Amino acid sequence: MQSLPNQHASSTPTPVSVVVPMFNERECVASLMASLAGVEAQLGDRYTFEFVLVDDGSRDETVALLNATIVGRSNYRLVEHGVNRGIGAAIGTGIAAASHEVVVSMDCDGSYDPLLMGELLPLLAEGVSLVTASPYHRAGGVENVPLWRLRLSRLASQLYGLACRHKLSCYTSCFRVYRRSAVVDLQLENPGFVGVAELLCQVLQQGGVVVEHPAMLRSRVAGHSKMRVVRASLGHLRLIGKVVAARLGSVENAATDAAENAEQTLHQLRPAETSANHTTEETPAVQLA
Repeated sequence: MQSLPNQHASSTPTPVSVVVPMFNERECVASLMASLAGVEAQLGDRYTFEFVLVDDGSRDETVALLNATIVGRSNYRLVEHGVNRGIGAAIGTGIAAASHEVVVSMDCDGSYDPLLMGELLPLLAEGVSLVTASPYHRAGGVENVPLWRLRLSRLASQLYGLACRHKLSCYTSCFRVYRRSAVVDLQLENPGFVGVAELLCQVLQQGGVVVEHPAMLRSRVAGHSKMRVVRASLGHLRLIGKVVAARLGSVENAATDAAENAEQTLHQLRPAETSANHTTEETPAVQLA
């Protein structure tokens, strides 16, 4: 497959939109802005970046801190939900607001090294819809992550793999690269953490190509996780059930269509068979005469 245009071989950097969802993350603002500056410094020779910071209804000082920090930075934009809708919805809002075809979504809490996008971006080759970071890849890893989060994420990814029949090791990572045109019109039923997995499942259901890349997942640098374990667990189970039901429904519909097509074909063949039989029976009489 062909690599992204204007990359490595060309002197023209590829434009990239970076979407960062945030909810009550005042403790992370300083480290986030420092890491994004590092991304520009390290990868700026290959990519030009716009940063779309999506505040998902924060009730702390997150918005005020962001506004104060991005003053004078023309490639930074703050988009506000006003009310908390969930991380899946925030990523969707960021993708819709993005100016470029190549969109990165990343966590604000430092659980993944933002420079990882330098490894993921080249994998969005022609025909690829989505590239996802995977700590559960055989070459990935996990450090100091709470056991409950690790168990939930691993189990959910295993079940999603069975439901979607795609051998991806992680379905729940927020650190991804999207082809905007492949995902911008997708409608999520789950606006929260489950929506992150739902977005990937929808891409697969539509025949999109997903590539994963090993990553190191670490505990967040500051603040605390907003995930509600029981709610997220039940949401994942419901979504997995819907994915399986949709796949079985597709198989059943395909079998029904095949049976109907076969019956129509038989109906079309019967007159021809009758005509052929009449010809065969009459031919000897003609020859004898």
